[in-house]
Amino acid sequence: MRPTPRPPRRALLFTASVALGAGLLAGCATDSKESTATSDGSGRGGKTTITIGVFGVFGYKQAGLYKEYEKLHPGVTIKETSIERLDQYYPQLLTHLGTGSGLQDIQAVEVGNVAEIANLHADEFVDLGKAEGVDKNSFLPWKWAQATTKNGRTIGLGTDIGPIAICYRKDLFEKAGLPTDREAVGNLWAGDWRKYIEVGRTYTAKAPVGTTFMDSAAGVYNAAVSANVERYYDTSGKLIYKDSPPVKEAWQLAMDAIDGKMTAKLKQFDKTWDQAYANGRFATVSCPAWMLGYIKEKAGKKTEGLWDIARAPEPANWGGSFLSVPESSKNKAEAVKLATWLTAPEQQAKLFQKQASFPSARTVYDMPSVAGAKLEYFADAPIGTIFAEAAKDIPTLVVGEKDQLIQNTIADIGILGVEQQGKTPAEGWAAAVKDIDNALDR
Repeated sequence: MRPTPRPPRRALLFTASVALGAGLLAGCATDSKESTATSDGSGRGGKTTITIGVFGVFGYKQAGLYKEYEKLHPGVTIKETSIERLDQYYPQLLTHLGTGSGLQDIQAVEVGNVAEIANLHADEFVDLGKAEGVDKNSFLPWKWAQATTKNGRTIGLGTDIGPIAICYRKDLFEKAGLPTDREAVGNLWAGDWRKYIEVGRTYTAKAPVGTTFMDSAAGVYNAAVSANVERYYDTSGKLIYKDSPPVKEAWQLAMDAIDGKMTAKLKQFDKTWDQAYANGRFATVSCPAWMLGYIKEKAGKKTEGLWDIARAPEPANWGGSFLSVPESSKNKAEAVKLATWLTAPEQQAKLFQKQASFPSARTVYDMPSVAGAKLEYFADAPIGTIFAEAAKDIPTLVVGEKDQLIQNTIADIGILGVEQQGKTPAEGWAAAVKDIDNALDR
């Protein structure tokens, strides 16, 4: 869902993705007056409140899955709290892990953070690989491996993955003299992110007043860099981001977009970004599957049918998340049951139909409800076909412990410094490197 993302989610989309409201600092609902649950999860008077902490829009509430579970389990109430931005959610999660208090019964973990959680905090989470009803073989092998430690503890169950497409406004494309049919649009930039930038130059030359080609330079950076196996770390775990060819190429795409005045100069997942969806300020956004639910929520009813989806220049994965259960959960047994149910193939299929979060459960890909899925809001785009095709050739990304920190810093310090503050590309890059090195004590 999410990112930076759900974005998403599930980043996000996605998203992530997916938003949002109260944060982790609100603490466990089990410590509040609303909770009637006992420490063993049985509850007093047959009532149990299970708390779940997420970032962005995970879509469970929007898709009606919480209500469905509550109906299937009388006496259970689910309370979700969400923080809009992952870069605010995750530090708070680490703080709560450090203090041993304030954790929700279920905590979402984004793929860019899961290596750090698995390597440094595995003992603080339940081994969900041993949970009743969990079938390892129903998940994509690389997704399962991302949340599994070297000694075999699986600290999170995969929710979604983030195959990338390009979401675009048909009405704005038409006004700029560009094709609007999703196949024709995808052909404009097929095979090369540099073609996407060239289309941006064409759009900008005839852009409807008050609009830009894309939302942000960080969006194209994140999408393009995620089309590569090695980005910030190599396969041996060595930090390589400073000299990484994919990072350099994606950075240059972002700089070209800024130089060509193609961006709305927005910080993704901020309120101004949300408002820009509703106001129609930009014509395209690099959108992992988990971001579709986010767009639908933020753009609102007035743009229903104006948005459409075309394939991205190259197969890539941006985001995707996991559900984990802390050992300190006051309702651990019930939380494990809920996390297992929410990530089961049947629920992943329902979530995809309603929110377009693309399943990490590979067993559902051939189900008619997934393969034939369309999303009315996006002009009945065949999302089952579009994202299944995008997912087919996704590279298995190397994910390091500080992937999310590095990616966020390059986007929010480096790229935004150039985009919003007028720094030169060299100054923006230097600022990002300095922040990353300080954070990593290098």
